[in-house]
Amino acid sequence: MEFGNLNGEFEGVNFALPPDPEATTKTLQDKRNGANLEIRIGGAKWADKRWKGVVYPNTLKEDEYLKVYSENFNTIEFGPTFYNIYKAEELSKWKEQVSGSPDFKFLPKFPQHITHIRRFVNAEEVTTKFYESLNGLGSHVGPLLLQLPDNITPKSYLQLKAYLESMPRNLKVAVEVRHRDWFAIESNRIDLFNLLSRLDIPWVITDAPGRRDVLHMNLSTTDAIIRFVGASPINVKVEGDTSLGRSKPHEVDYTRIDEWVERLKVWRDQGLKSVWFFVHQHNERLTPVMCDYLIQQLNAKLGVDVKRPTLL
Repeated sequence: MEFGNLNGEFEGVNFALPPDPEATTKTLQDKRNGANLEIRIGGAKWADKRWKGVVYPNTLKEDEYLKVYSENFNTIEFGPTFYNIYKAEELSKWKEQVSGSPDFKFLPKFPQHITHIRRFVNAEEVTTKFYESLNGLGSHVGPLLLQLPDNITPKSYLQLKAYLESMPRNLKVAVEVRHRDWFAIESNRIDLFNLLSRLDIPWVITDAPGRRDVLHMNLSTTDAIIRFVGASPINVKVEGDTSLGRSKPHEVDYTRIDEWVERLKVWRDQGLKSVWFFVHQHNERLTPVMCDYLIQQLNAKLGVDVKRPTLL
């Protein structure tokens, strides 16, 4: 994931989580219902050969990667739907691979044809095809991820508003925006928050070293969808490190995860219903390690029992 990548140059970067906006506290308190916190943790891809020797046995065949992934993690950002619009029977092949993990959820991304090409305008037909295709994933469908490209500014607010208001309500959708003006101009931030809150759409929070503005901490619903981008540059050589093959997570990532655990505990106590936490590393070999550390800390600090991945 290149978004927010500083390639290890962190001088002047404040990695601390910002304080919660008043709107976040109000969202949690107004919608508190006493439900147990649902926790889902995963990565952004499964078909990565760098996971061999970490999660995947060295003898594992590629067509078995997703099955083993789903046995170790309970969710994944599902990128194939961003690049192609599938038929339901085509998506069902992935459903079959996770059938042994009935609680596993995909987080399908909206097709780029909607977000990047049509930019939400005249996208009704392709949206219908996208939703119909998701029947192929059956009960394994989680929230849908609507990612706006960097070049969609608040000037497109009305088009985005019309599109979100017209979408089917049978599946939960989460929205991620990236252009700086969504965050730098208060009126834009308030308008977007109010829209998402009214439609019960989570506003995705991204914690990336090079874009601290997208770490906005606004919860428009009681669902926290977090995309965590690691600080480690690609292939940092570490003398004597054989367990991870020439690299290890940056020490600042452990501190960042610790702070996230403390914030999630606060949110849980205030009324948070679910957390979907996706770990990205520029060297994806490190992703399972950070996921495992996050799960360990959540289990210890929140008194939950999330299954840890089996690291080889």
